[in-house]
Amino acid sequence: MSLPPGFLEELRNRLPLARVVGRKVLWDARKSNQAKGDFWAPCPFHQEKSASFHVDDRKGFYYCFGCHEKGDAISFVTRTENVSFIEAVEILAREAGMPMPAQDPRAAEKVSRNTRLAEVMEMAVQHYRLQLGTKGADGARAYLARRGLSESAQKRWEIGWAGDDRHGMAKALKAKGVTDDLLLEAGLTGEGQGGTYDRFWGRIIFPIRDARGRAIALGGRSLDPNARAKYLNSPQTPLFDKGRNLFNHGPAREAAGKGAQLIVAEGYMDVIALVEAGFKGVVAPLGTAITEDQLGLLWRIADEPVLALDGDAAGVRAAMRVIDLALPRLEAGKGLRFALLPGGQDPDELIKAKGAAAMQAVLDAAQPMVRLLWQRETEGKVFDSPERKAALDKALRAAIATIRDPSIRGHYGEEIKRLRQELWGQAARPFRPYERRLGRDGRDARGRMGPVVATPSAKASPLAAAGDGVRNILWDVLLAGAPGASPDDELRRNVFAILLVTPALIPDFAQDIEGMDCPDPGHAALRDGLLRHAGAPDLRAALAREIGGDGVESLLRAAHILAIRPPGETEAARLDLAEALAKLAARRGYIDAVREGEDDITGGQADEWLTRRLGQAAAEVDATRRKEAEDTREVVVAPNGLSLDKDEKERSAQVFSGIDFSRGGRGGRA
Repeated sequence: MSLPPGFLEELRNRLPLARVVGRKVLWDARKSNQAKGDFWAPCPFHQEKSASFHVDDRKGFYYCFGCHEKGDAISFVTRTENVSFIEAVEILAREAGMPMPAQDPRAAEKVSRNTRLAEVMEMAVQHYRLQLGTKGADGARAYLARRGLSESAQKRWEIGWAGDDRHGMAKALKAKGVTDDLLLEAGLTGEGQGGTYDRFWGRIIFPIRDARGRAIALGGRSLDPNARAKYLNSPQTPLFDKGRNLFNHGPAREAAGKGAQLIVAEGYMDVIALVEAGFKGVVAPLGTAITEDQLGLLWRIADEPVLALDGDAAGVRAAMRVIDLALPRLEAGKGLRFALLPGGQDPDELIKAKGAAAMQAVLDAAQPMVRLLWQRETEGKVFDSPERKAALDKALRAAIATIRDPSIRGHYGEEIKRLRQELWGQAARPFRPYERRLGRDGRDARGRMGPVVATPSAKASPLAAAGDGVRNILWDVLLAGAPGASPDDELRRNVFAILLVTPALIPDFAQDIEGMDCPDPGHAALRDGLLRHAGAPDLRAALAREIGGDGVESLLRAAHILAIRPPGETEAARLDLAEALAKLAARRGYIDAVREGEDDITGGQADEWLTRRLGQAAAEVDATRRKEAEDTREVVVAPNGLSLDKDEKERSAQVFSGIDFSRGGRGGRA
């Protein structure tokens, strides 16, 4: 439905964000300043102990410096309650005492008609439920008992029975005042040469409900082995489109909102078996392969649903069809995993044979979609000739090219490259993003003298070797002049130093900082720590507690003095930070282009487009180098041995004031 202009703004104004969020979190009294509308709490979207979730009540926005969730009151309700946008608006409107906008007469008439159809469907559900208890349903009850469904389970799932009377349901509902046109429009009856007839007869009935819990359709399972269709669903009606609904949608959405894993099974009985075994977040498509609309529904419920498909040939084919549907729609954080059951079993059979633990083991071993893509293109094939290898490359490139997100496309390419090298019997070469190739004369392809720029320092923290992996790692990787440090390492240190001196810049550059490539684990730890503790009153103290104190001040000594502005020069620091991040992005783009170009050249794919692309990437890097050359001026030596120009003396004194440089490299405050 459409909302009139100003409605959402008035809703947000009436309902303070802190009040909406306060129902789900416990505010940190030490960090929060309620008088200024500044609230802090542990994030409700991920598990943490520190208060990194910030609510600006005056602006009406929230942001988590840990998981980077952000939004307003409506988005908060959609995420925490696992509801749609309109449903979230309705929830907030009720809380604010605002009536939802009236619809136009034609829309209101349609809603009224649909409401009546839903009531008719509910009457049909109850009719079939009663029929399951009659003498004529002995066979149906015996079948359900063989499938392990107790009477209480049958009641929970509202399972019914449509007997052999092809007019029994219609007679019962018409006796309650339901007209023929409503029965036909709801999909409960059909028309033939002999008049109308019940669409469902001789079948076990499974009610199909929408996300709001309304009965919108029926599914029927025939007990006749000679039936033309084992399963039959309601036809498309004003209430029901089988490609836009999911079986068990509402309960699964609620369970996923409480942390349950979202599982996609193939049919009604699989869903029921999984839920009864303790897997609460389970849905199934309705008699079709997963559609684009259903995929959207799944991603609105959970970021990474697991498709638990039968291990037979049909299950594998279904998985392969989903790949082509999902690849163009992938987004950062939105993916699929595939759990193929062993021995051609379905979830119901596996649980009965080996229990819920065996099913959980299958789910834990679910494979990412890139592995299924690789399996689809390679399984059962022999690649013993250049032509066959080229055909595989062509198929994989075509599939990956459909991915719209450039970052995801790049990661798929890296994983396919690794799998390809394994298939050809070659060890995957180490990732060397900063390597320059030198010729016999000691010069690279552009005539520059070597040596090769090394990868970031391989020196590891002693605690990392002991399994800590994070604490105190900074000292080992952030020292000035560390052996093997690359120019990009220096840029990263400058970025970190700017942020430590001027932490107010972190929220504005959070996305760029998060996307900054950090091959070195120490850099990655510091990058993540800066984002996590950006709102802390004392950023350095917060980092010291989590990562280790020695390296923080050492970082400032390691950073180039030209990159650090004295505290208070926020706008100048903003420009310096933007420039450093742009240089890193340009160099990263050049490296990616060169490495992709190497692959194309090796595979005989080099062309004019590749040459032009590499030239453009090189030009961007040249531009950053020329800018650096123009900025070079007369230099003097700083207290820590770094070079700086005479104009920077005063700035050096301000930045390094209070730092003791006499402690053999482990600098600390005097």
